[in-house]
Amino acid sequence: MRLATPRALIDINRLPGLGTIRETATGLVIGALARHDELERSLLVRERAPLISAAMPHVGHAAIRSRGTFGGSLALADPAAELPACVVALDAALRLASRRGTREVPAADFFRGIYTTALQPGELLIEVVIPTAEAGWRSGFDELARRHGDFALAGLAARLLLDAGRVRDARLVFFGVGPTPVRARRAEAALVAAGDIGAARSAAVQELDPPGDVHGSPALRRHLAGVLVTRVLGRLLEPRA
Repeated sequence: MRLATPRALIDINRLPGLGTIRETATGLVIGALARHDELERSLLVRERAPLISAAMPHVGHAAIRSRGTFGGSLALADPAAELPACVVALDAALRLASRRGTREVPAADFFRGIYTTALQPGELLIEVVIPTAEAGWRSGFDELARRHGDFALAGLAARLLLDAGRVRDARLVFFGVGPTPVRARRAEAALVAAGDIGAARSAAVQELDPPGDVHGSPALRRHLAGVLVTRVLGRLLEPRA
């Protein structure tokens, strides 16, 4: 989109170890060069991070997913992209490396603005660590776009911790409605306090402040966010055998 004019492009595809998906004592580790279609097909991702598995079919089209990478999507930090919201909802940590060493940045602190991240000059995103979740967490994902494969007008990555049918904890992270993934904390609190989808929807619509553009007005994006709350939470709170 002519937003950058680099003097050089460096192909990092042959750097060893950056495309692996593995389980460790700290959780699921996904290398930055793991392709989208690998994540979509990975049984390990489906078992340990089902939220990402649910999001992958919404990422562009099959041709894009065959070449696009997990780390590339995160480092680009497009506010309408699916994966940044997912890693925030999953409380993931992003590992960054440079000549100075390696550091970890919580996903919630990594995204700073439109196409802006916590990456410093000389740093490379090498992998993402998704902590092992305790039993009882459920994940749900959905987005609304004009056509499949288009960037979302609004999307929701959600996780709920259920205990005897009650919501003990919640992560509701929207995308496409702000310059970064937006965690709807008031909607989360309403859901935990009352267990009521309507209260969560009302709170989300009130707290979100989406921008308007040629694709949709702020009012439209708020309305779509409310629709997503009803859809995603309705599926997550359905009794299961």
